[in-house]
Amino acid sequence: MKRKSLFALSAVVVAAAALVPVLWSGGDNLHNGTAAAATPADQAALIKRGEYLARAGDCIACHTVRGGKQFAGGLPMATPFGTMYTPNITPDDQNGIGKWTSDDFYRAMHTGRSKDGSLLYPGFPFASYTKVTRADSDAIYAYLRSVAPVAVPSRPHELRFPFNNRNLLIGWRTLFFREGEYKADPTKSVEWNRGAYLVEGLGHCSMCHTSINAMGGPVNSAAFAGGLIPLQNWYAPSLTSNKEAGLGDWEVKDIADLLKTGVSQRGAVFGPMAEVVHNSLQYLSDEDIRAMSTYLKTIPQKSEAPESMQYETSEKFGDALLQQGKKVYADNCAKCHADNGLGMPPNFPPLANNQSIQMPSAVNPIRMVLNGGYPPSTATNSKPYGMPPFAQSLSNQEVAAVVTYIRMSWGNHGTPVSPQQIVDLRSAPLD
Repeated sequence: MKRKSLFALSAVVVAAAALVPVLWSGGDNLHNGTAAAATPADQAALIKRGEYLARAGDCIACHTVRGGKQFAGGLPMATPFGTMYTPNITPDDQNGIGKWTSDDFYRAMHTGRSKDGSLLYPGFPFASYTKVTRADSDAIYAYLRSVAPVAVPSRPHELRFPFNNRNLLIGWRTLFFREGEYKADPTKSVEWNRGAYLVEGLGHCSMCHTSINAMGGPVNSAAFAGGLIPLQNWYAPSLTSNKEAGLGDWEVKDIADLLKTGVSQRGAVFGPMAEVVHNSLQYLSDEDIRAMSTYLKTIPQKSEAPESMQYETSEKFGDALLQQGKKVYADNCAKCHADNGLGMPPNFPPLANNQSIQMPSAVNPIRMVLNGGYPPSTATNSKPYGMPPFAQSLSNQEVAAVVTYIRMSWGNHGTPVSPQQIVDLRSAPLD
């Protein structure tokens, strides 16, 4: 989960909930044919665990509009195929999903099918959530039935033809969906398997760090190899390449610090990944964060990063940009990031020897110079240092020049940036 910074986008689109009696009835009490009546204490513990797991899945990020009622849905999610709107998942019988059972909920998580059996769009990451155990699914369900019901109707998707035909999802599922709970690797430690379960399941990290094809399906042969987040214009870097955000040479502590607080001695998170840390990862236990870090560190590394579309800049123009960028950097950046690019971590991350600066895709450093941003505010870093925006004070060529300079200085091995890339990204969405 995007510099050593990671960027990600949480995309939780459909879940389920029902009302909370102390004792569940009917099929809710039956698992493997065994009746199990919950005591109030048991139910309270189950709800608390479900709340924790819902945080791990970052459900709130997609099901709550900024300033709106929690889990009432309505968040627009732009896709190449039209706009989807996240549903109300509060336990409201008419407008939410209060009539769902725990079996209905597990079916949605595990198989990507709604209460009525209809196919769910893969904006809801059921391809990852299928790995979630029934016990964890039931805990999340118990928590969601405990939240306050909200009488806000779910808004229908606005997808173009033929993508508004759910029956076509059968083909997508045949190509890209494999149903099944996570199976532990007996050759790995308990900690490693816990991390794999969280990263590949509830965390659904591959949704952003794996590129998608024209059909909206993941390129599974390049899992975790990075990709541009569609219509967001943030690049989620490769976790499998030591030229991008490959973590093979990181200490587990640095990875854990980045996930838990948003900053570490190796870098900081911005953009969509900052939202993931703010909404989700900061609330996870130190043990679970370490487990995720342990797993992420062992993702096989490859020598080459994935191909990236990039404007080519002539050598002569690249040299001119480099010289211009040196002055722009001295005037605007050196105070925080230092003349030698080493910065003052963790508050001001280093730019020298920073993979996120040198990646074939220059999208993220361009976005940061144009729009600025902050790492997430977390319990242990409540007042993070931020980056001011320069979109209003620097021209397209000046932005291209300074990004070129930081990509090619202090031993960095990036390539020059064209002013046209700056033009393309000036109007990119800020969220």
